[in-house]
Amino acid sequence: MDRSILEKLDLWKRSADRKPLLLQGARQVGKTWALKEFGAVSFSNTAYVNFMEDRSLHATFSGDLDPTRLLRALSLATGVQADGPDTLIIFDEIQECPEALTSLKFFSEQRPEIPIAAAGSLLGVALHGGTSFPVGKVEHLSMYPMTFKEYLRNADEALYECLDEQDIDMLDAFREKYIEHLKTYYFVGGMPEAVGTFLQTRDFEAVRKVQERLLYDYEHDFSKYAEPVLAEKIRMVWNSTPAQLGRENKKFMYSAVKKGARARGYEEAIRWLQDAGLLLKVTRISKPGLPLSAYEDKECFKVYLLDVGLLGAASQLDPVAIIEGNTLFTEFKGSLAENYVCQELIADDLKLCYWSAENSQGEIDFIYSYRNQVVPIEVKAEVNLRAKSLRSFVGKYELPKGLRLSLARFEEQDWLVNMPLYATSMLPDWVK
Repeated sequence: MDRSILEKLDLWKRSADRKPLLLQGARQVGKTWALKEFGAVSFSNTAYVNFMEDRSLHATFSGDLDPTRLLRALSLATGVQADGPDTLIIFDEIQECPEALTSLKFFSEQRPEIPIAAAGSLLGVALHGGTSFPVGKVEHLSMYPMTFKEYLRNADEALYECLDEQDIDMLDAFREKYIEHLKTYYFVGGMPEAVGTFLQTRDFEAVRKVQERLLYDYEHDFSKYAEPVLAEKIRMVWNSTPAQLGRENKKFMYSAVKKGARARGYEEAIRWLQDAGLLLKVTRISKPGLPLSAYEDKECFKVYLLDVGLLGAASQLDPVAIIEGNTLFTEFKGSLAENYVCQELIADDLKLCYWSAENSQGEIDFIYSYRNQVVPIEVKAEVNLRAKSLRSFVGKYELPKGLRLSLARFEEQDWLVNMPLYATSMLPDWVK
């Protein structure tokens, strides 16, 4: 499948001051596939090492971390000559061997011409205390589930090209086709295995089985990488998220995790899920001043799942909702739309927050800053042209425009731009 991460990897390869790369993201978002595909397309050879599958390599990194010595050992272990610029070295599941992570510092300083790309899924929670992280010696890339645009690239190339070219006339003309694909994406989501299963079988039940297995595997990781008491709290927070999003007021409530629960007992569990890439956290701001971080109210926040398809699976959304058309948008519609928009914008490296009034009368779903401007975004799951909160917000704080994402067509007014939900990927470029 085509993934946009390959373009970012190519930019890394061609960088004049390239450092070893650390590709991070939740399990099963496609990191291993991306690095292997990148190696096959962009290099003469690939030397692949998986520290979870091959424990014998750990001993190699437990001693001297001299790059020349390590390159010799990697060449012997992989059968690939690994000491030249035409061979991509891949360290997969690097969190399983902290010493390998430390070695990236020495490769950066002593052998910068050697292209090394490491992938890790639970780096923030799996590394032991005392591990030397190569601060300033590695480059970072984050990888997420497939966006709607990536899904469309593999499902319908002609529609993808119109979206990629941002051809508004064509996007409006084929609006119904885009909406049908968006409905499907709401159910299938962007986990590569789920997308691949759907494109091969068109079987929603088969997709749901993939999603349920992924959810099971994530829960298994809780016990594997966290001590028992914390693992149970992680599981409780994780399982409460669909219900948190199902409420009209989506502010995270500790009491929805467990009756009488308080922040002090569950903050670590939320942070663990964030570090694992499984939860997306959006913090409230008290006012849209710059920098936005100065107005964060860290006690108030919303959480979303990493993938809208997994949200549907965790909520046990019936696959027949797809077949029945708009049923998908009347059952759990707001949660699906918001989760979709959140993951789309975060995948574009935007730092999101939200605003709500002190009296809870009025809320702006997402806000981010671009240069010296505040960008307010309201999400409507259907063709809803009312934007009372957004209009009041734009007027009160004298902002140039507000952005509404809905199923309505493109429309621009003096204070508002409406973009179709299926064109969410265009939003950052429009702001620029």
